[in-house]
Amino acid sequence: MHNWNSLKTFSSSGHSGVRQNTDDLVNDKLLIDCGEDQDCVLGGIVALGKFDALHIGHRELAMHASKAGTPFLLSFVGMAEVLGWTYRPPIVAQCDRKRVLSSWAPYCRNAVPLEYQVEFSKVRSLSPRQFVERLSKDLRIKGVVAGENYRFGYKASGDAAELVKLCEEFGLSAFIVRSVMDTAKRSHNGVAAAINSSDKGQVSSSRVRHALAMGDMEYVSELLGRKHRLVLMVNQNCLHERKRILLPNSCMLNMPPAEGLYENCDLVTGGYLGPCRVIVNSDTIVIEMKDENGLSLSSIQELRQLGIEFG
Repeated sequence: MHNWNSLKTFSSSGHSGVRQNTDDLVNDKLLIDCGEDQDCVLGGIVALGKFDALHIGHRELAMHASKAGTPFLLSFVGMAEVLGWTYRPPIVAQCDRKRVLSSWAPYCRNAVPLEYQVEFSKVRSLSPRQFVERLSKDLRIKGVVAGENYRFGYKASGDAAELVKLCEEFGLSAFIVRSVMDTAKRSHNGVAAAINSSDKGQVSSSRVRHALAMGDMEYVSELLGRKHRLVLMVNQNCLHERKRILLPNSCMLNMPPAEGLYENCDLVTGGYLGPCRVIVNSDTIVIEMKDENGLSLSSIQELRQLGIEFG
């Protein structure tokens, strides 16, 4: 039985496990091509998780990673396809993730965490030991950060205690961080039921999805540590009047809140466009600008993308 502190550090002077043959790295890359700078993960501290919501619990992992070195997030893509899950829109639009991570810099010693992606199909069948071995030999990192409830390896057979043990074997540091708990303890219709079977009251992506589905945007903001931004792709289906923009739901790049009227919203892109009210329907989203000047159709079409931040 392990009683984790808020942050426990484990390290070892064991073998580095560095693979010398660079041809092997090219032929069997663990990482998806993340750009020219992806080699900077070498010697970094990698936070492990799903990171679909980029909520305050995920931010906590990045913060602890930054205390030990350059912080990175290692996330998996293609899980839904491999496991046959029903498609769900992401909580954070893919094109918006760098902005969110940049906002974490004040928590991470002024470093912006970088995100690296691994095809889930490449690691799905790995045992816990094989997974840590791949992290050590292929990515050549110096340590990992994970939550106390983190599961890994084939059929999630490994837990935080095994992660610590295996990291010690492969000469990596392991930082196990306590879960960030949901202190808001919101209930709807007087019921505060568990979100899923693994829910122990911690902040989670499932909890964020539930709050979005309830349309409780104040609660969503508390879980995310920021306002939820819905990103819309502007195309020829955009209908526009001087103070009113109407878009089909097919333009949404991430998960919207529940159907209804939202009064305290802001329309944003690279900068601030103005306050607005938003009506989310089953097939459309309507943006009504509060500013008397409104927006011209040409200026909307030039933007290509719009963001709505829900207050």
